[in-house]
Amino acid sequence: MTEAQRKPAVFDIDDPRLVAALAEDIPPQPPAADDERALEVIAPARARRSFPWGGLFWSALSGLVVMALGLAVTSLVEDLFARAPWLGGVGLAFAIAAGLALLAVVVREVSGLLRLATVEQLRRRATEIWESDDRDAGRALTADLLAQTRRIPGLARGRARLEDHRRDIIDGRDLVKIAERELMAPLDTEARRLVASAAKRVSVVTAISPRAAVDMVFVLLNALRLIRQLAVLYGGRPGTLGVLKLLRQVLSHLAVTGGVAVTDSVVQQVIGHGLAARLSARLGEGMVNGLLTARLGLLAIDQVRPLPFHELPRPALNDLAGNLLRSAKGESPAPPDSLSRPESRS
Repeated sequence: MTEAQRKPAVFDIDDPRLVAALAEDIPPQPPAADDERALEVIAPARARRSFPWGGLFWSALSGLVVMALGLAVTSLVEDLFARAPWLGGVGLAFAIAAGLALLAVVVREVSGLLRLATVEQLRRRATEIWESDDRDAGRALTADLLAQTRRIPGLARGRARLEDHRRDIIDGRDLVKIAERELMAPLDTEARRLVASAAKRVSVVTAISPRAAVDMVFVLLNALRLIRQLAVLYGGRPGTLGVLKLLRQVLSHLAVTGGVAVTDSVVQQVIGHGLAARLSARLGEGMVNGLLTARLGLLAIDQVRPLPFHELPRPALNDLAGNLLRSAKGESPAPPDSLSRPESRS
């Protein structure tokens, strides 16, 4: 009879027939058939690592395209030399200039991606220091932040104060606090101004634009421009690939957090100001596009900021939305009641 089949029983602890045995003296019993099947079901199957055929295909295709372009340029230069020596020289000069420009573009894009990776690493290290309160890691982080923001002239005073106080601070969390307060506060103010300006620009242009296709193109270009401005502001200086990477990260975060829909507080603010009855449909669409651009900019700040928001308040959408709504309310025409109501005579 197995353990699973044995029924519970009552026994006396003073019974001489009871024998105490150690756990290692008990012989192991094979599991029942049901237990074996359960183990087979619960045990996860090992993921089989397949060969990266997709990566090999795109790498080989890219190599073939580069070789084809090189052969085409070489054949063109040879044909130009065969036709006239001076034409061959001009073609060779153009080919060399194009090669140098391509090399410079590749170096710039790689440098931009490396700078973005450095910003992400700084943000991750700051989060770890905030949790562990490591003093040595905090001092190393402040040194790297000072080096990262060395090219930002508006932070000269904040860097000087951080240099004076970082040797006297013991806790790593306090080092992160003072670094965020001295280095990030002026940049956050400028970032809010950039986001508000971009949101107002989008709201005005999409309100007067005659076609939806123009609205989409303008919103996309304005979003790319805003992300690049914010990245440059915080010291990232990304290239084209870096801006596209940031846009993908921001859109992914926007989709995860459900930021496409306007928040309830903003809707309540619109209804509270009574703008639904005063503004036209186009101006309302422009306002919504401006709010979405502001939300996109606020999410971009989280991606390009070297330090997470701990000491300073995070920019809120309600503040920017209030500015947009107040400006729209001030520029809106007076309601029909006030225009048609006759003046009271004394």
